[in-house]
Amino acid sequence: MIVLIDNDILIDVALNRIPYAAPAGQLLEAVERRDITGFVAWHTIANFYYLVQPKHGSEGAKDFILDLLQFVEVARASTQDVRYAASLPMRDFEDAMQAAAAVACRATVIATRNIRDYKRAPVRAVTPARLLQE
Repeated sequence: MIVLIDNDILIDVALNRIPYAAPAGQLLEAVERRDITGFVAWHTIANFYYLVQPKHGSEGAKDFILDLLQFVEVARASTQDVRYAASLPMRDFEDAMQAAAAVACRATVIATRNIRDYKRAPVRAVTPARLLQE
């Protein structure tokens, strides 16, 4: 199974957001064990850094990213991928970019807490807890 991991999952783990951190962490552990192939979108890295750096500092945010990249790949991004995202019938452009990244890396699912905004995405979205049950 190939999973695109949305930014909220990473932030839940890095900031220990209760009650979301536990299933998000379990998902990342499954990716680290290679039970699941994990990807993140290119822009997720910058968004993550921007949101986590105030709490953990620059080095802490970068350390998390570098550790993550030992077992998670970054989905390719191109001009065509951004055009594709803009053409998707989704309200939130950042979510559309996540969906386009999922298509680019051939993900079978997007792991996110934000299920509602992915209803019109070309790739099914599920919560980490649901994904782990499947």
